[in-house]
Amino acid sequence: MKAISYNLRKHAAIGELSALIDAHSPELLCLQEVDTVDLPAELGPLHLADATKRNRLGLAIYYDRERFESKATGAFQLKKSLHDIIAAPAHERLLGTHLVDRESGHELVVASFHAAPLTALNSLRRNQIRAAHEALRGFGDGLPTLMVGDFNYPLFKDFLTAEVRESGYELSLSDRRTYTRYKFFRGHFDFATSFNLLIDSVQTLPRGASDHLPILVTAQDAEEAESAA
Repeated sequence: MKAISYNLRKHAAIGELSALIDAHSPELLCLQEVDTVDLPAELGPLHLADATKRNRLGLAIYYDRERFESKATGAFQLKKSLHDIIAAPAHERLLGTHLVDRESGHELVVASFHAAPLTALNSLRRNQIRAAHEALRGFGDGLPTLMVGDFNYPLFKDFLTAEVRESGYELSLSDRRTYTRYKFFRGHFDFATSFNLLIDSVQTLPRGASDHLPILVTAQDAEEAESAA
């Protein structure tokens, strides 16, 4: 299973999506900072599962309908930062979808996530990540889960990794930095957290029109991988 996550920088990189899909053949595409009123229902072989509704620049998930069946989707509000309260840029920072793998019959949950901006504290972003994981359990407790997106968490990741692991999830960074626009805020902003999935790789893809670089996550069901071994 391959998933691409990409923060489009206020929809600026929307024109790159078809080429990304052609080049990497993902079954899943998770977007952040996308103009949700200007989205096609289809992007090549991928179908729009859902997009957030309460803010123009929001989240979207596409999936391969030949590989997956979508059972349900949901958008969630998370604890707001001061920036959210004053500027109201994002009411919904998590979008999840419950999928069934047509090949194996197994169910899984996939989510696009966008944490509070760097003006907020890391403690708030950890709260949002923890709440996002809890919200995704609502699709089915124990289901394999992949949450990808812009975590806005460039520093002190060892602490975040430990906290995520305590909740039963694993944090996976990409092979190269995903954000290099500002000298003091370079690093891995975009990554993945997962539950009951084996993450084979997280690859940073070439830079486009966004200030974030897209990432390509390759994963497999942990139980299937254990049985095959």
